[in-house]
Amino acid sequence: MAGEGEKKPVLEMVQADGADDGCVTFVMHNEDHTLGNSLRYMIMKNPEVEFCGYTITHPSESKINFRIQTRGGIPAVEPLQNGLNDLHDVCQHVLNTFQARVNEFKEGQEQPME
Repeated sequence: MAGEGEKKPVLEMVQADGADDGCVTFVMHNEDHTLGNSLRYMIMKNPEVEFCGYTITHPSESKINFRIQTRGGIPAVEPLQNGLNDLHDVCQHVLNTFQARVNEFKEGQEQPME
């Protein structure tokens, strides 16, 4: 049993005995629908992914079970990494666009009215 001072890993991989690397459940601690649904969407855009879904084990637990099943012998960890990178890129684009519009608005407010 883990001591109180020990930290749980943020990500765990769970595989059935004898299962290949293309069918994996990832347990993500301290996450909820915010990451789960967004990441599921990004991963399902990959044509090599046969199935991707997640469940929240219980409302009082802050973890999700994230399942990826691939076709063609590709390890499930690859679409997970690609999905996380793609999601990061989308979030960065949204943040940059938002910040640019805020700056444009502030500059417009500073112009003296005629």
